[in-house]
Amino acid sequence: MTASIISKVWNYCNTLRDDGVSYGDYLEQLTYFLFLKMADEYSRAPYNRNTGIPEKYNWSSLVGKSGAQLEAHYVELLKELGNEKGMLGQIFLKAQNKIQDPAKLHKLIQMINDETWVMLGTDVKGDIYEGLLEKNAEDTKSGAGQYFTPRALIRAMVEVIRPETHKTMADPACGTGGFFLAYHDFISTHYKESLDKDEKEFLKYKTFRGWEIVANTARLCLMNLFLHNIGDLNSEPPITRNDSLIADPGDRFDYVLTNPPFGKKSSITITNEDGTQGKESLTYNRQDFWATTSNKQLNFVQHVRTMLKIDGKAAIVVPDNVLFEGGAGETVRKRLLQSCDVHTLLRLPTGLFYAQGVKANVLFFDNKPASKDPWTKEVWIYDLRTNMHFTLKTKQLKYEDLQDFIKCYNPENRFKRAETERFKKYTYDQIIARDKTNMDIFWLKDESLGDLDNLPEPDVLAVEIVENIESALLSFKEVVNGLNGDEEIN
Repeated sequence: MTASIISKVWNYCNTLRDDGVSYGDYLEQLTYFLFLKMADEYSRAPYNRNTGIPEKYNWSSLVGKSGAQLEAHYVELLKELGNEKGMLGQIFLKAQNKIQDPAKLHKLIQMINDETWVMLGTDVKGDIYEGLLEKNAEDTKSGAGQYFTPRALIRAMVEVIRPETHKTMADPACGTGGFFLAYHDFISTHYKESLDKDEKEFLKYKTFRGWEIVANTARLCLMNLFLHNIGDLNSEPPITRNDSLIADPGDRFDYVLTNPPFGKKSSITITNEDGTQGKESLTYNRQDFWATTSNKQLNFVQHVRTMLKIDGKAAIVVPDNVLFEGGAGETVRKRLLQSCDVHTLLRLPTGLFYAQGVKANVLFFDNKPASKDPWTKEVWIYDLRTNMHFTLKTKQLKYEDLQDFIKCYNPENRFKRAETERFKKYTYDQIIARDKTNMDIFWLKDESLGDLDNLPEPDVLAVEIVENIESALLSFKEVVNGLNGDEEIN
């Protein structure tokens, strides 16, 4: 049954692509229909819930129509539901019909109507939707890949953080909600036998808080959470649609896990006097930041630290420039090492992300109270990059590939660790003594430089060459940006 539903969803997606409907547009329409259909199911026995959806714009109002009448009603429905409160209004905010053929719109509605979605397990509903999200990320033209973090990496990050029940977790750049789902799954699995009623309610309604600046991505995130039993039809949505860097949110969280969007500079689009559009660097003058900079990645590092409770824990994906850049970068690294326990750095391989040209890492740190002495004593670095080769199509990163890192991290007691070939520790004094407090550290020999008989497969090699070229181009753009008054180049 599950395979049959997934097959139908996929096949119809491919049919619509022939009409020029992208995965993203298809996924968006599917979000509206799934939400309305499940709300309709919840309004009937044995649930009998008051869903808050006006009868004029509920699921039944769609099912009985076809042709031009269906199209006109659907457009009206989207507009009216976008004015509602709570999760309902957030999912339909500024919604538009992207399927212009009324016959195909009717067929999609019938396909959704033929199934009882509430009866499907959370895993099944989630798998269908997550699969579509990943497919959408692969559609490079849409740019959706920048909102999709490899699920294996997210799972490993949550695994080593080891979240506990009745704690709060935030993601200031939540994309489609991958970190929330992995966190929820960890708590549900590891505390399955011991979760009491209060803990289950806290997990469902009070644990998560996210920010997402792109409206359509926030919509997909809300639906993803709903399908995975986080929040419900009438609860206030845990996602805020704005630029999280604008201000200190005020609230403090036990955990912050995030993969901020790639791209170094923060900028806004402006209209020049001659009517042309351009980019202007955007800096955030915040009292809680150690350095004022237009470097978006450095701003996110500072922002994450602000969001943490005094004993809060963070895991953030950052590009290499955060580890070595001078000026504001050096200031942020020194202050972070001083005020937090920056205990682990995971150097990621290339070929993991849909946005090419960025070499990334995961920085793990714990917040601490004010102290004269630096909290960081030693930083343990795991090198998953040197001599490791992955691609998005032929050799994707799997959870198993991160098992050695999890073992070395030793989440049961990270204060008892042992060095290995890929896992080395550097003391605070060693790092501070490096030029500009540079944390861009490698020690393994790149075998491909000296052993021509053991080169990676051609497709892997080609991807790595592209990654390196893209990375070099980004660096050159930054140089040009500096020469041109720090304006961003796309």
